[in-house]
Amino acid sequence: MSHSRLLVLSSHLSGSSMASEKEAAQAAANVPADSPTIFDKIIKKEIPANIVYEDDEVLAFRDISPQAPVHILLIPKVKDGLSGVSKAKERHVQILGRLMYTAKLVAKQEGLEDGFRLVINDGLNGCQSVYHLHIHLLGGRQMNWPPG
Repeated sequence: MSHSRLLVLSSHLSGSSMASEKEAAQAAANVPADSPTIFDKIIKKEIPANIVYEDDEVLAFRDISPQAPVHILLIPKVKDGLSGVSKAKERHVQILGRLMYTAKLVAKQEGLEDGFRLVINDGLNGCQSVYHLHIHLLGGRQMNWPPG
């Protein structure tokens, strides 16, 4: 495993932040897109996670470094080359829709009737730090605009 991958994994495992989100994204960008990620270990139950929803296709769990009172990550259980939105192919349409619908279900389950935000970071400039498509579900407080 490369040094960059270890930095990214240790950052996500411990909940401690690296010097910046940008540095984490830069480290992750240097790792091959098909490399196993921390999310693969969570899916396989090799690393514990606070799972709030699971079905055959999607896993949702609480972020270990929450940016809002409710901060949940939703991931496809099968990566299938979908390391980010920019890598989506027509064959991914079903799982992309499933992730969005599941986000709605989880938001309702979490009591976010007054609204929530969905965020997908993509690529280096989007500060993506784990190259396995994931949606951040944020809620429980007033969101601000612009986001960042």
